[in-house]
Amino acid sequence: MDPINTGPEAYGQEGDGHAPRQRPPRESLTNDFGQSTPPLVRTARLVSGDFLLTVNPVDGSEIEPCPPTERPARPQKRTAAERAEYERAARPPVPPGPARPEMPLLERQDDRERLVRLLARGRSVRLTGPAGSGRTALLDLVADDCSDLAPDGVVRLNGFHRTPEDLLQDLFHAVYKAPAHRPGHEDLLDLVQEIGAVVVLDDIEFGGAGLDELVDATPECAFLIGATPDVPAPAADSAVEEVFLSGLERAGGVDILERAVGRVLTEEEANWAGDLWFESEGLPLRFVQAGALLRQRDQLRVSTGAVDEFGVFAADLSDLPELPADASFDAEAAEEVPLPSLGEAAAPAPLLAARLSASARATLRLAVALGGEVPHQAHLPALVGDTHADAALGELAGCGLVSPVGSRYRLAAGVLQQLEAAGYADDIEAQALAAGHHYTWWAGHPSVTPDRVSAEADAILAALAVLVPATVPPAGDEESAAAGLARTAAPAFAAGLRWSAWERALRAGAEAARLSGEVGEQAYFHHELGVLALCADQLDRARAELEASIGLRGAVSDKRGTTAGRRALALVADLSGEVIPSLAAMTGDEISEVRQEESASPAGGVTTPFPAVHSPISDTLVTRRAPEHPAAAQGGGGIMRMARRNLVAVGAGVLLTGVLGTVVGLGMTSHDNADNPADNVSVNPSAGVGAGDGGLDADPQQSPGAGDTGMTSTRPTDPGPDGTLGTSDDPTPPSDTKAPSQSPSRTKGSSGGGETSGKPSVKPTKPSSSPSTKSPTTPPPSDPSTETPTGTPSGSASPSDTPSTTDSASGPTSGTPSIVTSSAPEPVGPGTSTATVI
Repeated sequence: MDPINTGPEAYGQEGDGHAPRQRPPRESLTNDFGQSTPPLVRTARLVSGDFLLTVNPVDGSEIEPCPPTERPARPQKRTAAERAEYERAARPPVPPGPARPEMPLLERQDDRERLVRLLARGRSVRLTGPAGSGRTALLDLVADDCSDLAPDGVVRLNGFHRTPEDLLQDLFHAVYKAPAHRPGHEDLLDLVQEIGAVVVLDDIEFGGAGLDELVDATPECAFLIGATPDVPAPAADSAVEEVFLSGLERAGGVDILERAVGRVLTEEEANWAGDLWFESEGLPLRFVQAGALLRQRDQLRVSTGAVDEFGVFAADLSDLPELPADASFDAEAAEEVPLPSLGEAAAPAPLLAARLSASARATLRLAVALGGEVPHQAHLPALVGDTHADAALGELAGCGLVSPVGSRYRLAAGVLQQLEAAGYADDIEAQALAAGHHYTWWAGHPSVTPDRVSAEADAILAALAVLVPATVPPAGDEESAAAGLARTAAPAFAAGLRWSAWERALRAGAEAARLSGEVGEQAYFHHELGVLALCADQLDRARAELEASIGLRGAVSDKRGTTAGRRALALVADLSGEVIPSLAAMTGDEISEVRQEESASPAGGVTTPFPAVHSPISDTLVTRRAPEHPAAAQGGGGIMRMARRNLVAVGAGVLLTGVLGTVVGLGMTSHDNADNPADNVSVNPSAGVGAGDGGLDADPQQSPGAGDTGMTSTRPTDPGPDGTLGTSDDPTPPSDTKAPSQSPSRTKGSSGGGETSGKPSVKPTKPSSSPSTKSPTTPPPSDPSTETPTGTPSGSASPSDTPSTTDSASGPTSGTPSIVTSSAPEPVGPGTSTATVI
């Protein structure tokens, strides 16, 4: 537990190329005293279902669809040696100090044999007994007897504060080798169905439908479940058989007392043991604690007798057990210590604690503040303030004040309430605050791995449970202790795959940040809750959390955090197929920035301006207008939800149009024909409107005719005698002529040229400039998809017009590039044809 010894496995940094941290030389400590290197950001990459999750403790975790190259292969099962190593790591540590005598399991042989027979038949059994009845010890013995019954051996799990989904994940990781991989629910069910093991599950907290779900998901497993009577029973039609565990007989209680003190009980002590058996209903834990009382009494009698008979000084009693400072006995008046009363034997915790060392009593106060959780023995020296405080765990275990729960220790049944009544909860907030500061420093140290932080999850969450209600706005620049602890521990829980603890830490941190007024911290916790909900396929909840986070981060101008939130929200929109107003309201700059940084596909419903499409042949520029409000999407136009594949398709279409236009243009300009009317342009072209004068047929400032549709576009001319197409508009305006202003309602400049068979429908108006001042230019070949047939002048759509059969090459055309804006089309006449360039 030394945080100075760093390891490369911390937060997924294996093999990242960083050299191990070296202690700097002494003379270099004062060279750059004013400069400090910012700490490295510890991130971890996980595969959760179909998502790739990057745990980022700074700006918020990032989630994206998992690329095929990042998907892990199908996990392989552990070998027998690997299972044994995994199980040894999951067992509670052995308390330091002298070895305690092994207490035999008395009067449980029949129950033990019955459980083994049921498990050998493949049946699942629930062993129900009150706390302190020896249920855990019996489960351990039965697990040892069943070690060779199943192909995957015996798997020990703990159900304290665990859900059915958590237990399925624990079972999966106990059997399979799958680092940094949390399979989705469907994949998890497929994998656990292949597990054949005897699953020993103690301290379960659910029954009924939850228990049936757990058992049905693993048809090849036989469960041995330990529970207390207050846990709901299995369903009536459940395949789980229930076995009840009762207390010991009076002879069994006396036997435990004699083994605890190492001698035969006196008649007075035997009568006292009988009264205790009647009061405790034969619970073995009560006799273990009563045996500790008798052992302490013997030690006190030995100490008193030594002072009375031999007159030794207090300094000569160093080899005897340590006595509390407030314990004093009159050696001359009392020849022996009286037996505890029946009330003290029924609630022995305060009396046992009073005769323990100061470190052990301080550990008990800390455990009371943490709701019964006892920190790991390596944390006790720092939390208690005694370098030898790790030995306190051995004292508490020897007295029966703590009991193992999974890989850690908790106060034994009833001890918490007894110590609270004795005044051990007077300074609960101060104890929890000290534990919070310690765990904040420890969990944030680079050498501490997520697995080690996850092992202390219950103690950390217990500290948060005390600190969050007492949170107040901090003075100055101080940070809330609860928010800081949650901010440090939550990423470690996520990387350690303890997601139930991750969720509890995030909710506690969000509440603490709200009470302390830390908007930035509150935004971070809501973002993480949204990512967690997205991993659990809870899209509505994810959307609500992410939108709240984006709003809070916008209030504090957190640009990077806002971008991370919008990326996650875009993924929610893609999965749900809905338009999210907060994304639709984004500006163009914000959309570009998000799309440049995100690796996932953009969200549906993002309002994006369509790019202008420029034809490589004609200088006609076509644009579209996006609706101003998302509600327009319910009509005809609306917001177009474009995925990444649609953007690629549009780009490919534009590229194909350019290539085809270039090929057509090269073919049109590869023949030198003297009869090409485009080469016969006079210096002073006529602007008349006659059909046969070969001049311009419309003024650049003309108004739309009576049949104007409101949407104009250039149209191709009829093929000439040599097979080439006629020209459309002049691509470049003369240098001495003003560029026409753009108007969305009509096209400026000339549109269409040549002769017509009938009277033109568009009358010329006052020209904007003298035709004599225009310099003739040779127009490039026109694009068939962007020109207007000469039979119908642009801007005219009268039904009475008839298409012209005259060759379009009879007269040149000239003009300026036209900018066409597409709006809602109206019906056009039968003699017209429209072509829209996208």
